[in-house]
Amino acid sequence: MCLPTGNTPRPMYVEMGPAVADDRLSFGTATVFLLDEFGGIPEDDPARCAEALQRDLLDHIDLPADNFHRLDPEAEDLDAEVADYRARVLAAGLDLTILGLGPNGHIGLNEPGSTADSVTRRALLHPETKASMAAYGGDSSTDWGLTLGIDEIMTSHEVWLIVTGTAKAQIVHEVLEGPITPDRPASLLRDHPNARALVDEAAAVHLNR
Repeated sequence: MCLPTGNTPRPMYVEMGPAVADDRLSFGTATVFLLDEFGGIPEDDPARCAEALQRDLLDHIDLPADNFHRLDPEAEDLDAEVADYRARVLAAGLDLTILGLGPNGHIGLNEPGSTADSVTRRALLHPETKASMAAYGGDSSTDWGLTLGIDEIMTSHEVWLIVTGTAKAQIVHEVLEGPITPDRPASLLRDHPNARALVDEAAAVHLNR
């Protein structure tokens, strides 16, 4: 599976630890790929995605350490790093990809303008994305990151787009009911055969259906 970080999936992750402790759930045979990672900030910065997923989920479940795969923004050869990550994802095959929704419609760090054939790569961050880093304890000092591409996301057997809160209501409407366009990358998920949007009432107030 491919997993994101951030405030949206955190309540779901909080439920997983007790479920593992009570033997209701196990990650013992799972493989987890990190969706994206910020570059240009220290490895132990709380805004780093690997740090956040470790804090919120991995420290509380039984996933074998070797079964967690992350993007390394400090690799000497970033082109080789992203090509290798793409190859590992495609070789493993994704059963489930879970995504949050950025305020400008991005998924992962696939910012507006990302097309359906966008692959794992180094990506420049839009100002909205940089500002949102503050919510994770970062100082939004970086302007780039590494991200799984939309091309790889679309190979996933199943995709969940999870969105909560009134702040996301307008972008939810645009993504789910507006044009399917790279200007709103999450809208491209509507062409996926097995994608679903899980939206709370607050985020759904502008939906017409």
